[in-house]
Amino acid sequence: MNNLLLYAASVLIWGSTWFAITYQLGTVPPAVSVVWRFLAAGLLLLAYSLLRRLPLRFSARDHCWMALQGLFLFSVNYVCVYLAEQYLTSGLVAVVFSLMAVGNIIGMRIFFGVPVNPVGLIGVTLGLAGIALLFWPDLRDSSGSGERTLGLMLAGASTLVAALGNMIATRNQRRGLPIVQVNGWSMLYGALLMATYAALSGQRFVFDWSGPYLWSWAYLSVFGSVLAFGAYLTLMSRIGADRAGYSMIAIPVVALLISTWWENLRWTAAMWMGVALCLMGNTLVIGRRTLASYSEKLGR
Repeated sequence: MNNLLLYAASVLIWGSTWFAITYQLGTVPPAVSVVWRFLAAGLLLLAYSLLRRLPLRFSARDHCWMALQGLFLFSVNYVCVYLAEQYLTSGLVAVVFSLMAVGNIIGMRIFFGVPVNPVGLIGVTLGLAGIALLFWPDLRDSSGSGERTLGLMLAGASTLVAALGNMIATRNQRRGLPIVQVNGWSMLYGALLMATYAALSGQRFVFDWSGPYLWSWAYLSVFGSVLAFGAYLTLMSRIGADRAGYSMIAIPVVALLISTWWENLRWTAAMWMGVALCLMGNTLVIGRRTLASYSEKLGR
C-alpha cells in the first residue's frame, strides 16, 4: 500500500474506534476490556505469522523491547483512554489525544536527533487550532468539574504514554524488526501485563456477551488493533513518527463525521472553519509532492 492509503486506513478506522470504545464501558472493567482486545489481536497476528511462515523467534533483548512496546502502546495507553471516556465525551478525549502529534515531533528530536521541520510544525499548529474550533463547546465546558479534570488528566497521560510507545516502536523498526510479528508479540505482552495489573488490583475477569459489547470488541480487535496499527506503524517506518503522528489530528474529524451521521450533530461556522484548518495542516505535513505523485498515479 502507498503512504496515502496507509494514512487513510489508520485515520478512518481509528476515527470510528472512539465511538466503539463507549460500548466497552459498563459491565467489564476497563483494564479487562483492554486485555480481551489485545489478547485477541495479538493471537490473530501470531496465527497469521504462523500461516505465512514468518519468523517468530527473536532474541531475549528483542523480546524485552517488544514487551516495552506492548506496555506503552497496547496497555497503559488504552486503559487511560477507557477510563477517560468514563468522565469525558469520546470527542473530547480524541481532541486531547491529538496532541500526540506534538509529542511525536518532540520525541523524534530528543531520542533520534531528527530536526524539527518548520513547515511540519506549522501544519500541526494549524491542525490543533482546527481541532480546538471543532470541539470548542466541549473544551469550553470542560472546566469546573472534578470528574472532568480527572478525565483530562487521564487523557493527557494516555497521550504521553502513546508518544513514548511510538518512540519505542521507532527504535524497534530501526533495529530491523518486522512490524507484523512485533505487533503480535507486543500486543500479547501488553495483554498479559494488563492482565497482571487487573489481577493484582482485584478486578473481575468477566466478559459481556451482549450484542453491543461483542461487536465493539470484534471491531476494536480486528480493525482498531490488527489493521489500524499495522497501517500506522508501517507508515511511521516510512515517513517517521513526527509526520505519521499527524493522523492523530485528522482522527477527531472522522469521529465528528460519525457523530454527525449517528447522533444528528448540527454543524456551525466554527466547525467548518476547523475542518478547513485541519485540511490545510494536513497538506503541509504530508507534503505537496506526495499529493502530486498520488494525483499523477490516479490520472494514469
